Amino acid sequence: MGRRSVPKIDPNLDLSRHLFALEQIDQPFDPRAVFGRPGALQIEVGSGKGLFLRNAAAADPEGLFLGIELAHKYARYAAAQLAKRGLANAALIDGDALAFFSRWLADRSAQAVHVYFPDPWWKKRHRKRRVMNEGFLADVERTLQPGGTLHFWTDVEEYFQSTCELIARSTSLLGPFPVAESPADHDLDYRTHFERRMRQHNEAVFRAEYRKGPVGDTASP
Repeated sequence: MGRRSVPKIDPNLDLSRHLFALEQIDQPFDPRAVFGRPGALQIEVGSGKGLFLRNAAAADPEGLFLGIELAHKYARYAAAQLAKRGLANAALIDGDALAFFSRWLADRSAQAVHVYFPDPWWKKRHRKRRVMNEGFLADVERTLQPGGTLHFWTDVEEYFQSTCELIARSTSLLGPFPVAESPADHDLDYRTHFERRMRQHNEAVFRAEYRKGPVGDTASP
């Protein structure tokens, strides 16, 4: 299923604390430059309309939640939703997540990385464009703190299986640990809008969690 259009944004909303172009961000990334304080940083790659960021930031006011979205209109919409709710502990970067991880993020700087329903790039010749590639996964492992987690969900079983195999082959992350499907208590009680669509259409969702062990720990779970 492709992406749908986004509603219009209130032109009176001030997005200056919630939306940043990647080129605005100094290297290396310092959470204090965006959030005004340090804290446990969780990063979502491909935030879409921002449902995960909104819910996670509201549930954990002490944590810091940073979304990275390549599509400008979605980055603006997700940031507007954060601004509308006054969620000062969440923000969007409008730009390329792969560049951000490789050039901006310092070692052991993230508590968690979330990748939900990335573009599967169905055609075989296009699969090199998938975000879950060896270089990105190396950066995830490098930037996670010991004990930090990688969350990967997709509705494409082939993408799920090939990614799990790639993680096992190219990283020392522990997993995959299974993630149970939680019942929804209300219409937006889902991790993302895409998960909502999949489950309402009775489509399968494949979920896994990985953890970074202590330095040098390559043991199996």
